[in-house]
Amino acid sequence: MIQASNIALQFGGRPLFQRVDITFTRGNCYGLIGANGAGKSTFLKILSGELEPDRGEIFVTPGERISVLEQDHFKYDDCNALRAVLLGNRELVRIMDEKEVLYAQEDFTEEEGLRLSELEETFAELDGWSAESNAEILLNGLGVTNEHHYTLMSELPGDIKVKVLLAQALFGEPDILLMDEPTNHLDVEAIHWLEEFLQDLNSTVIVVSHDRHFLNHVCTHTVDIDYGKIAIYMGNYDFWYNYTQIAQRQLREQNKKAEQKIKELQEFIQRFSANASKSKQATSRKKLLDNLKAEDLPVSSRRFPYIAFSPERAIGNELITVTDLCKTVGDRVTLDHVSFTILPREKVAFVGTDAVAKTTLFKILAGELEPDSGTVKWGVTTTQSYFPSDNAAFFDGVQDNLIDWVRRYSDLIFESDVRGWLGRLLFAGDEGLKSARVLSGGERVRMMLIRMMLSGANVLLLDEPTNHLDLESIQSLNEGLQRFPESVLFTSHDHQFTQTVADRIIDVTPGCWYDRKISYDEYLEEMHEKAA
Repeated sequence: MIQASNIALQFGGRPLFQRVDITFTRGNCYGLIGANGAGKSTFLKILSGELEPDRGEIFVTPGERISVLEQDHFKYDDCNALRAVLLGNRELVRIMDEKEVLYAQEDFTEEEGLRLSELEETFAELDGWSAESNAEILLNGLGVTNEHHYTLMSELPGDIKVKVLLAQALFGEPDILLMDEPTNHLDVEAIHWLEEFLQDLNSTVIVVSHDRHFLNHVCTHTVDIDYGKIAIYMGNYDFWYNYTQIAQRQLREQNKKAEQKIKELQEFIQRFSANASKSKQATSRKKLLDNLKAEDLPVSSRRFPYIAFSPERAIGNELITVTDLCKTVGDRVTLDHVSFTILPREKVAFVGTDAVAKTTLFKILAGELEPDSGTVKWGVTTTQSYFPSDNAAFFDGVQDNLIDWVRRYSDLIFESDVRGWLGRLLFAGDEGLKSARVLSGGERVRMMLIRMMLSGANVLLLDEPTNHLDLESIQSLNEGLQRFPESVLFTSHDHQFTQTVADRIIDVTPGCWYDRKISYDEYLEEMHEKAA
């Protein structure tokens, strides 16, 4: 068990948390959610002891071990992958190292012999004899194969290093597990393995994630940071979202009824207060009015942008035909005789483990890259808007403020019109004068979405649009693409986003081409059956 008691913290004079009292118990998985800047990662640091609150205390059941997913990807560069995982239990590694030093001596004293005996007893209690095999099982489960186990962390590619650090956090079944965005940079297979691992783990798990599918599959509770408070709800993310939407809707309806009643009472009092025969009724209604008021909706730190794409015209009979497309990037064949036809109003997810292949294909479809051979034929009634996975060219070194940036990519003239569009994507007031080159990753994505919304295109090409977005923006984009009446071609690591938008799946991984009119979940089920 881990408990926060009367926790308070301020940043720059602004209260982040006030009087937080919350208890996390063994066997439950808690999804920690909240708007960007609400303090999710900060609260995890308070729980782990990395950060001291201004007031309050953190209590941990005596003897329980806390494990934290490491965010510094360079911290263990001088270790091989296997040792980095073992360092998830530092006490165990300390004992292993001390034993090795003592056993390396040609002779040792009686005192050293007693010390060895103590170390061996503790080593056995910590399941030390199975430690290396358990670490290897974790690595292999996450897709880090044996050839990487004794490779220095500094020599591992970034995606493998992320998996090693995740295995480190999971090692030894910690009593309390704290994880900040554990699915970032993981492939589908690794995320699926992690979901199953956490479902079977009898620990206290607290996780921050923007992956709604992951939160829905692993969380027994949702912890919401909002209104300057932290509230806990039974159930996963979808349960929390539906519950809060219903609660807000009910409160708004109650307010409407209260406001109407207030208006009626005010009109009656104004009309009959001077009438002797009605004065008693007017006085009675005045007392009722004094006790009647509309409830104030609390101001939320959570903001949902308005995302909607409106095509200027419908697509005709033809969308796109790709024939025998080939492309080599560097010394690697990335696209090898790729052919497909997409029909009007289909929404297609391009999936697969090769991110370079997907991005290369999208650049060719958008006309930003020429294929080595093959053809791309768009229907004459189609217009395309492209969202690249790397948007640096649109912002780096750009001198425009946000208002001028929008003008650059639209035919809007009046500043009021531009500000209206910026407001939809949560850039209000003076933020319109902010320099485009200093925007954060999430802000850049929202600006790129404004550009797409203003294009009026009837075909949307999106390469990883959910990267850098918070849950609220992902939810709004998800719903916007579901409502879009024409065609969407996209890639995304977000499981729920792909499942709810796509009605066709194309796997572009070289050597394992796949193309079916099928949902994403059905595609994954087929892949699991093939692997088995």
